[in-house]
Amino acid sequence: MVAYRIEWRKSTKKDLRGIPVRDLRRIIAAVEGLAHDPFPAGSKKLSGSTHAYRCRIGDYRVIYDVFSDLLIIEVIRIGHRKDITVISPKKSQFRLSLEEASSLQDYLVRRGFSEASGTVTVETAGEGNMNCVLRVRTAKRSLIVKQARPWVEKYPSIAAPVERAAAEARFYEAVAGDHELSAVMPKVLDFDAGAAVLILEDLSPAEPLMDCYAGKFALTEDQLNVLAGFLRRLHGVKISAAARPAFRNAAMRKLNHEHIFDLPLRKDGGLGEMREGITPGLEALAEGLREDAAYVGTVRELGKRYLKDDGGSLLHGDFFPGSLLLRDSGQLCVIDPEFSFCGDPEFDIGVFQAHLLLSGHTEEMVEFWMEAALDGTEGDRHLVRQYAGVEVMRRLIGVAQLPMERTPAEKRLLLERSREWVLG
Repeated sequence: MVAYRIEWRKSTKKDLRGIPVRDLRRIIAAVEGLAHDPFPAGSKKLSGSTHAYRCRIGDYRVIYDVFSDLLIIEVIRIGHRKDITVISPKKSQFRLSLEEASSLQDYLVRRGFSEASGTVTVETAGEGNMNCVLRVRTAKRSLIVKQARPWVEKYPSIAAPVERAAAEARFYEAVAGDHELSAVMPKVLDFDAGAAVLILEDLSPAEPLMDCYAGKFALTEDQLNVLAGFLRRLHGVKISAAARPAFRNAAMRKLNHEHIFDLPLRKDGGLGEMREGITPGLEALAEGLREDAAYVGTVRELGKRYLKDDGGSLLHGDFFPGSLLLRDSGQLCVIDPEFSFCGDPEFDIGVFQAHLLLSGHTEEMVEFWMEAALDGTEGDRHLVRQYAGVEVMRRLIGVAQLPMERTPAEKRLLLERSREWVLG
């Protein structure tokens, strides 16, 4: 059986104060045992709750949530049985909102990040394409609070699994022991699985690199070397076969697969009007790709490969300029690994290669990137180009459009490059 991860609420750790050492040892041992047996003898599910259970250890009770699909156990409360008589936690109703600062303040108090008498100021943090992301300033610090909802924040009509919050938390935990990786990523300060909320270190002042699509910013060779080194090190984080099921992120990969490998080339995809609204003539270019049986067949096979669960390398899963921040110090940081999974390292490399091309970087820089990212590895250059070609295609004729202005002729050339890379 794959072990569950034990999460302690900050308030729960306070419950441990004052408990006699002998009882405390028994309690901690019992909680740690839940990782291998979430439902020990004598445990009971709490009525009116979807995930909450209780178990008794001597004169003490432990209340905890079990999220079997995420392989997470969150310890909610520990106390003497005379003090915990009826506790039936309901599914979290907390909803992160820019307009509801008081609700957010109450939430942060419960999670141990603000004082009851304090106040908070709230602002948006970035575009937040997938999630609701806010920057919150308390009296003592600045935090990033991020909530995954059952839809894509930028496109509310598109359903999306809330499990992506757990996938992101799991990714950060996997790289936490590697100083070089964790030094360029935000620290996880808290993860509330029930509400699908992450509280992260605020890396500001920093700017996302999305301006590169408008020609306002271009990465240097030194910066590409830094990013290539990050990916090489990340892809060297091997996830054991026993732990790999927890990193499948199957629901998010299914969503991503649909929007990368399927929907843009689907004849009944319903995107024609959208394409023509973006660039007149784009639908005709898309039709040309859809009628290319060899191209479509190769993309479909790459999609099947993407969905396989046999990769042992940890991937970011959405490595593009929107997942990068440039701090005032000049340091490049990496964020938003909610699409992370174990798979082909060539996927991360190819996706970023596509975005170098889309953002107007020179052919020499595009090739420089691939060589730098594959340096010292056994990576497959052909596979990198294939994944890059698919990413170019889906960013031009799919739903996930980029903030860039290109003429029909320029898009035609980019789609020709997509065909060249995919078919080799």
